[in-house]
Amino acid sequence: MISPVAWRTPPRAYGAWETVASNITEELVRRGWDVTLFATKDSITRARLHGVVERGYEEDPGADPKVCEYLHLSEAFEHAAEFDLIHSHYDFMALTYSRLVTIPVVTTIHGFSSPKIFPVYRKYNGHVHYVSISDADRAPDLDYIATVYNGIDTSLYTFQAQPGEHLVFLGRIHPDKGTHLACETARRGGRRLIIAGIIQDKAYFEEKVKPYIDGEDIQFIGPVDIEEKNRLFEQASALLHLNELPERFGLVLVEANAAGVPVIAMDRGSCREVIKESETGFLVDSLDEAVEALDHIQEIDRFRCRRRVEEHFSVRSMVDGYEEVYRRILNHSTGL
Repeated sequence: MISPVAWRTPPRAYGAWETVASNITEELVRRGWDVTLFATKDSITRARLHGVVERGYEEDPGADPKVCEYLHLSEAFEHAAEFDLIHSHYDFMALTYSRLVTIPVVTTIHGFSSPKIFPVYRKYNGHVHYVSISDADRAPDLDYIATVYNGIDTSLYTFQAQPGEHLVFLGRIHPDKGTHLACETARRGGRRLIIAGIIQDKAYFEEKVKPYIDGEDIQFIGPVDIEEKNRLFEQASALLHLNELPERFGLVLVEANAAGVPVIAMDRGSCREVIKESETGFLVDSLDEAVEALDHIQEIDRFRCRRRVEEHFSVRSMVDGYEEVYRRILNHSTGL
């Protein structure tokens, strides 16, 4: 299992890809698979940990990201002969090693950061087994072996049967995620908003988000860990996810629903696959619709939110999907 090395696996706070890689690894070990996790040396796992990078480069000011990445990837593929299969969560860079080894490689495509990386995926199409994290996030000219939705450890999220009073935005502060739209929705709806997450685009934060922040009606608290997320969800009447671009999956949508918190999301990308309209939240097409949806949040059954996550977006359901992928690949490679 190849995890990214931007952050520790599992991450202390932000780190969606590391979270997914960790969840798959730990459940596979629980089910009896022999797994080696390639991640940072400070990662925590019940699998065999193999690391050459001391700490995530986002957590180490002295680290060079490219040096960390290629030391990490080369180490994993140089040990390929020890394994039956490699499962990579490392975007397009790991693909460039795939023809240098003889074992099958599975790549979970967590999203396309730019059209500029498509040529790499096209080059290895048909050689590497691609898994999408939502049907919406599939490239039309790539072949996929399956769609496997991301899953979370639901035991980490405390169910909140009673709604709180505030709105919550949780995620990276970036134009794609529409943080400013969450602020405007809260302002127009007369609701308090708590914003949590890393600032990924400083100029956007300063120009579009910071002017809303007054420390009272709209508050920014920075990145949060699981314990702090649970405290946020305890205070939340709803999560706002007014994404400007099509969502790839939206792990935070599942995390909120696991705590019983309804979601108001833009109907773009995978949001329609994750949020069940009028049952676990509302899908909207505009700021006006988002403001209007605030008046209907109390109609959402919080128990149903939790139940849908347990049925479709749990670690168990995710690993069921990946086990089927592995079996198909390994049976084919052995001629069974």
